[in-house]
Amino acid sequence: MEEQRPKVQRRVIAAAEADLARQKYVAPIDILSQLGWLPANFVDKWRTGRSAHLEGVAVDEAKVRTALGYLRSWAEQQGLLASEMPYLAGTRDRRPLRFTENGEPELERIFHTHWVSPNLSEKRREQLEARQSKAPDLVVISPVNDWTCRGCGVRGDAGEFMFLEDEAPHCLDCADFGHLVFLPAGNAAMSRRAKSESGLSALVMAFNRRRKRYQRLGILVEQAALESAEQKCLADEDVRALRRVRDAERRAAGDVEFQAEMAEAIRKAFPRCPGERPQRIAEHAAVRGSGRVGRSAAGRALDDNAVRAAVVASVRHLDTPYDELLMSGVPRPVARDRIRAEIDRVLDSWM
Repeated sequence: MEEQRPKVQRRVIAAAEADLARQKYVAPIDILSQLGWLPANFVDKWRTGRSAHLEGVAVDEAKVRTALGYLRSWAEQQGLLASEMPYLAGTRDRRPLRFTENGEPELERIFHTHWVSPNLSEKRREQLEARQSKAPDLVVISPVNDWTCRGCGVRGDAGEFMFLEDEAPHCLDCADFGHLVFLPAGNAAMSRRAKSESGLSALVMAFNRRRKRYQRLGILVEQAALESAEQKCLADEDVRALRRVRDAERRAAGDVEFQAEMAEAIRKAFPRCPGERPQRIAEHAAVRGSGRVGRSAAGRALDDNAVRAAVVASVRHLDTPYDELLMSGVPRPVARDRIRAEIDRVLDSWM
């Protein structure tokens, strides 16, 4: 039955099932994007109000209608709930967005219809709808080239913040952002609090040429909101410091327990391993964040091969001239070949 469906229908259903599992709703615009029919950069341009509509960006209207017809049929078969969602532009006026050039009623309604899981509670559904209908954050750009403000004609330098309105650059004063202060990214708690308390805010983005995408530099917020956020974060610092200490103690306790288990596994595999050597090997191999074999998935499972690898590494560096060979310029594969017999001799004596 699945193979008898048209290829486009199978792709639509696969994308819809993935979206429903991940976010509990399915939106037509997301499906078209996943089909590759609606480039993400055009959607971003549209959402921020720099493009009036999406008509002509995707494939032809007939294919779009066919794909969204498949989506509707699948959603109704699944018992999903239809909910019409507004789309607002990321502009100061938060104007409604159009999907089609002339606002064709039927196609606009199709695009606005989201399909929501019936398993969500009414409260959860209301929260989801509120989040979906929320306009994107206002975005201020840190440009890579010089620019000229459309409002006042003043020339701006590269890196000096500007606001794009209808594709035209505006300085912060002309965009009515001049009274806001910049909070660099890096302190998530402070950024979250400052943004929530600021009546007006904007994300600050810059284009990363190496990664070929925009990345967040920070936010613009009102001075009073920033000061309030700073005070609340300072008040919470003692609590967070205590939590960090407790987390560190808990991790340390877990490390000590795991190192003891690894040391015991080494003793079982190499019963003649002398004195405290098993414990020292385990402590070295199982250091958190070290990338050593003890922190690998196999090492944490105390796999026999991983335990042996930890012991071999210890013998290689402490019981053979391996390090001296490397320092004298001997290539690593050659050095390992030279000391292999010595490692085997030590391990045999520990068995």
